Amino acid sequence: MKHVLAYITDHRDRFVHKLQRLCRQPSISAQGVGLVETAHLLVSQMEECGIPARLIPIPGGPPLVYSEVRGRSSRTLLFYNHYDVQPPEPLEEWESDPFSAEIRSGNLYARGAVDTKGNIVARMAAVEAWLRTEGELPCTVKFLVEGEEEIGSPHLPWIVREHRDLVQADACIWESGSKDHTDTLNIYLGVKGICYIELEAEGANRDLHSSMATIVPNPAWRLVWALSTFKDPGERIRIEGFYDRVVAPAPEELNQLRRIAESRDEEMLRRDLGIDAFLLDQHGLDLLVRHLYEPTCTICGLVSGYTGQGSKTVLPRWAMAKVDFRLVPNQDAEEVLGLIKAHLARYGFEDIKVRPLGIENPAKTPFDAEIVQVAVETAREVYQKEPFILPLMAATGPMHVLCTQFGTPAVGVGVGYAGANIHAPNENLRLRDFFEGIMHIALILERFGERYRSRAG
Repeated sequence: MKHVLAYITDHRDRFVHKLQRLCRQPSISAQGVGLVETAHLLVSQMEECGIPARLIPIPGGPPLVYSEVRGRSSRTLLFYNHYDVQPPEPLEEWESDPFSAEIRSGNLYARGAVDTKGNIVARMAAVEAWLRTEGELPCTVKFLVEGEEEIGSPHLPWIVREHRDLVQADACIWESGSKDHTDTLNIYLGVKGICYIELEAEGANRDLHSSMATIVPNPAWRLVWALSTFKDPGERIRIEGFYDRVVAPAPEELNQLRRIAESRDEEMLRRDLGIDAFLLDQHGLDLLVRHLYEPTCTICGLVSGYTGQGSKTVLPRWAMAKVDFRLVPNQDAEEVLGLIKAHLARYGFEDIKVRPLGIENPAKTPFDAEIVQVAVETAREVYQKEPFILPLMAATGPMHVLCTQFGTPAVGVGVGYAGANIHAPNENLRLRDFFEGIMHIALILERFGERYRSRAG
């Protein structure tokens, strides 16, 4: 193992240059920008690392990047990642071009640097280090890198259905993970689900002078009235049946959350966010439990009428809102979509169009899964600090469709940190976290293979 770690240290600059090259290639799924080019670049970079890779065409979507490297054992570890990134807007808030991958004060700034191109390259680098020094991996490894995660992975169910053999694995290292405000690595065992919808209300066949508001319906008001029925001022979602499947955290989960809550610097987080207090004035364990185990209803955007400089007295013909519902374990995204439509009809808003934009179920890995123990043990060695185990992350990913439905345990570890600005301007990766992440993956590979050999012996 010492030769593997030495190789990583000796090739730090080359791994950084590889990451810069990948980050300089735009790959914005929401806008259809650069996806095919990125997939080809990724195949080329993987092959440079000694990892055989290929593209799997997807009807109506960008190609999947796939690789399988046989190891000393057939025990298989799946690396799931995505090469697409969020749009970089607002561009004026970036201190450097979002695709320049500029390095300043030990941080690499680029859209996708952490989410998740940094993790892709870290995993490639760890595999390369094993192959170049030991000639083979301790276990079999699969890479599955899609190009649509940021828009809800709409074609991943097709991939799983049509290529089930490619995703079969004994465990999965999920796309991402990060250190928190205390610089402690957080290991995630699950994700929230999502039901992301677009609501549209229509009025007259064209925009009108606002004096016509006496006799012509205003779709903006109609949409606002509909939205107001979703949630009360106490943050309780009012959709009938919405909470029926929601369950409280188990005792072992509460014990983990209590340890995390006791060590968290809530004031530092609050100041970093620029807010006077957290929602509902929550603190401590209650705040963390709410963050991870409560579903949400969030208005992500509202558009209608005139929003330019100055005034324009207009009665809009159209109004649209984008709303996401983050879902917790046991909730079903398709069922929630049905509840939303029934709720609108119940309140007399049948005329409002509902378009699903992203449907994913929540997922969770058991605490006692072997890969959890491997991730924790190796994190202690690399980071010289006890990691935090979070039963869920508050965000969403396609863990259910790729892993949970097949009983494949998955853990999220990665190269992010609290100031990474994921999905925001000036997304950045600390290079020291990047190198630690490479070493962590290298150790996970060794320990996963060792456990298999010890059982076989």
